[in-house]
Amino acid sequence: MNEVPPPPSLRLTVDTAALAANWRALDALSGAARAGAAVKADCYGLGVDTCVPALRDAGCETFFVAHWSEVAAVVRHVQPAQVAVLHGPLTEADCAYARSLGAVPVINSLEQAVRWTASGGGRCHVMVDTGINRLGIAPSEAGDPVIAALDIDILMSHLACADENSAMNAGQLAAFREVADRIPHRRASLANSAGIALGTDYAFDLTRPGLALYGGVPRDELAGAILPVARVEATLLQCRSIAAGESVGYNSTFAAPRPMRVGTVSIGYADGFLRLRGPGNALIHGARRLPILGKVSMDMVVVDLAEAPDLGAGAWLTVPWDINDCAQQNALSPYELLTLIGRRLHAH
Repeated sequence: MNEVPPPPSLRLTVDTAALAANWRALDALSGAARAGAAVKADCYGLGVDTCVPALRDAGCETFFVAHWSEVAAVVRHVQPAQVAVLHGPLTEADCAYARSLGAVPVINSLEQAVRWTASGGGRCHVMVDTGINRLGIAPSEAGDPVIAALDIDILMSHLACADENSAMNAGQLAAFREVADRIPHRRASLANSAGIALGTDYAFDLTRPGLALYGGVPRDELAGAILPVARVEATLLQCRSIAAGESVGYNSTFAAPRPMRVGTVSIGYADGFLRLRGPGNALIHGARRLPILGKVSMDMVVVDLAEAPDLGAGAWLTVPWDINDCAQQNALSPYELLTLIGRRLHAH
């Protein structure tokens, strides 16, 4: 009995050399500060087991996840003390887990500060909200005794509009500087990927790039420094000829204007190739563009093979995943294009 599955008809290739080069570029752009790495959401969809070792070996020492459930995968590759959990300790169980493992909570409220101290305290980070109004203590709470009781390593905040030339950037910088003077801490951190491009005034001691590590360019200033990281390919499953007037896919949204040779490809919205990426877009074979016909299905798309009459079932096609270009074409953010990558693409 052969229990080894055959090769998949989809593949995601992560260029770890490009990933490492992106981290080094962002670290250099951070000036005297060191760059950490946001590795939440399975390294933005590209895989913790692939990306974290590459980042670690490039020199990264501080890693950020959102959920406690993400910690175990990361600490297979780095020390727990290098991992910060952005959502903080919501329960006593979170505190116990942090303490037993050694991962570091980010304190986001007075309630979390009390909970962490009551559990025994120790090294933590603190988020201050300077205007994004998500997580973090208010600047007015900086002098509260429960904050003063904490052993704070990294004091941080998060920029709301760093990818835009907004007056809010300077306002948040000023607010963070003011509150940093009132809370004892060892290191300070404000800049995300786009924040790094705003200059070293925003860098403080540690920057927290995420998107740019994985090939995203949130500001034009980073365009020459960031390399693409992800490559997605899918197999041509079947080729067929259709007559003029015949339709393709659900709801018959495409009707052939002439006799056509078309191909069905093994990728769909379950893999992160969403329906809105169908109209006007194409898959690629070499230098040849194969337009998508009709609606994207859960597991398949259909392409026009007029430019590639030689192709048959089993051929590999490149699925455009330049996250910056695709985002401009499809009204998706680069973050969504990465984090929506389906599990089947990780199967090879």
